[in-house]
Amino acid sequence: MGNKEKTQSWFTLGIVWAGAMISIPGLLVGNTLITGMSLSKTLTVALIGYGIIVAIMILQGIQSTDLGKTTVQVASQVFGKKGSRTILSIILTIACLGWFGIQANVCGAALANLLAELDIAMPVPVASLISGLVMVVSAMYGIKVLRVLSYVAVPLLVVLCVYGLIQAINGETVQLISSYRPEQKMGFMDGLAVTMGSFALGAVIAGDYSQFSGKRSDVWKAAIFGIIPAGVLMISVGAVLTLAYQTNDVTAVFLNIATPFIGGVVLILAAWKTNMVNAISGGFALINVFNVSKEKEKWAVGVAGLIGTVLAVIGILDYFTPVMSILSAMVPPVAGVMIASYWVMNKGDKRSWKETEGVNRLGVYSWLVGSVIACTPVILSLFPGLPQVSNQPLLGIVISFVLYIAGYRLTASKTVLLEENQ
Repeated sequence: MGNKEKTQSWFTLGIVWAGAMISIPGLLVGNTLITGMSLSKTLTVALIGYGIIVAIMILQGIQSTDLGKTTVQVASQVFGKKGSRTILSIILTIACLGWFGIQANVCGAALANLLAELDIAMPVPVASLISGLVMVVSAMYGIKVLRVLSYVAVPLLVVLCVYGLIQAINGETVQLISSYRPEQKMGFMDGLAVTMGSFALGAVIAGDYSQFSGKRSDVWKAAIFGIIPAGVLMISVGAVLTLAYQTNDVTAVFLNIATPFIGGVVLILAAWKTNMVNAISGGFALINVFNVSKEKEKWAVGVAGLIGTVLAVIGILDYFTPVMSILSAMVPPVAGVMIASYWVMNKGDKRSWKETEGVNRLGVYSWLVGSVIACTPVILSLFPGLPQVSNQPLLGIVISFVLYIAGYRLTASKTVLLEENQ
């Protein structure tokens, strides 16, 4: 049963995962999708995207439930102890810094709009800088602040979203939604990349939360009932409110619900809550990447937050689609390699699992090749002069999965040949 005490019901785990979905990123995904596709297509993409995420979560989460270990520990077979820590930490750092920048940017835009209501002019980059710095300092000094913010921000966000929906849904809005045709066109695969990118990291590190579950069925119940309803709800709210208030700016949407002051404050609190987690996780990941001593933990959190703040000042929110596409390209191949190792090579039997010292090159190279190939269309899209390739968010995970199995079988047959020849 592993070395952890199994004390977590599937419902508790489901609530934790649902809570992670009820945040600004879900609204941003809905807001982004609806500007490029119809509402029915947006909801279809959301369902398929989160369906794929849930499948990855189940296969990843069960490994940790079986072994009673965190994701980094489970991955130490396929990437090696050092490789696992480094790769997952690099990905965690990139994801946390990107998200910190996006949320601080949302917060800055909300603050600038709020001040504009009071006839105080403040440029969004300056407001983003102030927001980011406040978030960094609070993350460096306060897990207690985070707890209070979580208890206040999440219910407020839910109440405001529901209120906004009730307020927005009337005959005129329903007519507007049914006749809506987007001016820009977003491809199905691009939409899928945005949806998957928004929670790809959560899917890969699902084991960090499921390691305390008692049985495998707890993981799939929690993933299906925790992720899909909450995720699709947030995307729907983001999409419908964007149409109802006829703006593709998520901060402007919120300022239209209730009063600008209430909408702005709720948006700022919700972004602040999530960003404290991003700064703390990003700081811990930096410690692992650069082998920093534990005493400097607070400063690592500060550095992570400052890098995220710089991204906010630059205006990373304008690049939301490419950032999500990069995350959907880089992160799932980690699961591709781990799923190949545990479910195909080990046949899902925890007794076959064992830690590898140092770096397991086969695992690292399989992940790297899958990631690079999947990232290529996204990188090319940033340079319009170069030849363009359509986005394939699932390509990386498939390539890494296949490469690992092929490489494993090849090295295994070579070993057999060597032993026979000796």
